[in-house]
Amino acid sequence: MNSAIIVAAGRGTRMGPDVDKLFLPVAGEPVVVHTWRRFDLCPGVDELVLVVRAGLESAFAELADRHGLRKPHRIVAGGAERQDSVGNGVAALDGRTTLVAIQDGARPCTAPAVIARCLAAADRTGAAVAAQRATDTIKESDGTCLIARHLDRSRLWTVQTPQCFQVEVIRRALEAVRRSGRQITDDTAACELIGQSVELVECPEPNPKVTLPSDVPWVEWLLRHAP
Repeated sequence: MNSAIIVAAGRGTRMGPDVDKLFLPVAGEPVVVHTWRRFDLCPGVDELVLVVRAGLESAFAELADRHGLRKPHRIVAGGAERQDSVGNGVAALDGRTTLVAIQDGARPCTAPAVIARCLAAADRTGAAVAAQRATDTIKESDGTCLIARHLDRSRLWTVQTPQCFQVEVIRRALEAVRRSGRQITDDTAACELIGQSVELVECPEPNPKVTLPSDVPWVEWLLRHAP
């Protein structure tokens, strides 16, 4: 059984005060509904767990009814940090789940085919992540605004979501994070603590996350022109 966790517990402060980017209407629907629908339509995903800010459970439940999202799902409250929210989502998975895809709630353009490829890669390797090759020249700074060194972009990737795992792998990795006392913003970073390889799954199409106001027109265009 395959499950998906949609992490929708953040506050998105970079969008500006009093703006909840997950409920921002884009291409006729809230951002998080587009994200949810991508997994609702993916035949390789059997259930969804939405991790939301405490107090918003009923608002998310209403979205499912209003927008015709039919796949079995449950809604749980998030934690203080992303890793805590992911942990809550993992704890809420159906006990039969063997593979899980973890997705940013504000990343609404992910193609179902990419989700399926990431799940297949995680089944082979233990962990996998949607990613794109770096195309710009990349420099490392010295901590200020001065260049410290040039990086070989042929070996550099930008990682996105979904990030997919065998369930026992992500459980062990999150426990290692908890024991270390670290904070992570990327679930594959947890795998480094347990020596788990992560397969890069090249994402051929744009897969942006809504983070800044300037992201909205681009995401809107992508959603309106999606196949």
